Amino acid sequence: MLPTATLAGILEILGWSARLWSSKSPKLITPYEMQLVGTVVAPTPLVAANFIILGEIIGQVGPQFSRLTPKIYTIIFCSFDVICLIVQALGGATAARAGANIMLGGIVAQLFAIVFFLRVKYDAPVRHVNVLVSKSLRIMIYATAFCTLCIFIRSIYRTVELAGGWFGPVITTQRYFDWLDGGMVTLAIYTQNFFHPGIWLNKADTTSESKFYKKKPTTTKKLRLRC
Repeated sequence: MLPTATLAGILEILGWSARLWSSKSPKLITPYEMQLVGTVVAPTPLVAANFIILGEIIGQVGPQFSRLTPKIYTIIFCSFDVICLIVQALGGATAARAGANIMLGGIVAQLFAIVFFLRVKYDAPVRHVNVLVSKSLRIMIYATAFCTLCIFIRSIYRTVELAGGWFGPVITTQRYFDWLDGGMVTLAIYTQNFFHPGIWLNKADTTSESKFYKKKPTTTKKLRLRC
């Protein structure tokens, strides 16, 4: 999980650095392409990190509450996220010259994955959070949900932005990009830093779950039959 979240931060820094470079040299195509690809692709590894965290949360809450095992969830979501990453990267490289259709398709696919992820997250551990888990794990669940929500808002914005074309009112308004892209990704990254899963998941106490499912000893009574 650490490499994916770190990669997201590096790509975000490179993307915004290239955007600053592009603003200083608007006639150069290289910084424009770099900032486009960087800011579009950067949140994708962060989404993968949330998918991995979900698997760990399900493992601690109890696989019995999940439709699939934590390992299967991680494989499915991360595989889909890699596909979205490839599509967005290829689309970003060509969109700077030709158009944004491929890149838009990758973002929409990622948006669909996040929606499905939120549905799964509610279906598995969240609806049992007040009964089975410790305070630390509960905080980790809420932090992951907030992080995912930030990326979800960002994905909606980028979908609307690219759907409007290169000269639409959304893509040509800088403050929208600052708050709905940069702001949301920044909140997501800082959330994962302040509520680091390596710390909060280790603090989680799953004894409540085991106690909840611990069966009470049963006593058997001998019945005497009278003939």
